[in-house]
Amino acid sequence: MPTLKKLALSVLCGVWLQACTAAKPGTAQTFARDEQQIRAVLSTQTAAWNRGDVAAFMQGYWQSDSLLFIGKNGPTRGWQRTLENYRRSYPDAAAMGQLSFSQLRVHPIGADAAHVVGHWQLARPTAGDVGGWFTLLFRKIEGKWVIVADHSS
Repeated sequence: MPTLKKLALSVLCGVWLQACTAAKPGTAQTFARDEQQIRAVLSTQTAAWNRGDVAAFMQGYWQSDSLLFIGKNGPTRGWQRTLENYRRSYPDAAAMGQLSFSQLRVHPIGADAAHVVGHWQLARPTAGDVGGWFTLLFRKIEGKWVIVADHSS
């Protein structure tokens, strides 16, 4: 009988190990897919910006009065106000330039939240290049990853 006990214990340990390592919401396997979706949002924003489409760029942001954007002029609340500020600051394609993101770090902070840090650069031959760093808070709202807070310098 000692062999039967060892076999039963071995089976129970195997079942327990499988249960502990199975993909569940919030695990590394699940977040790898979420990270791809977050990076896709940023890629879509880059493409929209580089074709001069600020409204399409803003689709990556939460369309809510609770959106928070913090830039050089301090905090702005709301999707519409943020859009208006972008349009005022970047009135044409020359002012917008070509956007690129680099040094992106995506960190899960929950099953429906992620923290992103990265560097932004605008290549603007006539207006002069500019760049800086950003911190984004993404949330998965109604199945879609969106930026709910943006602190850019």
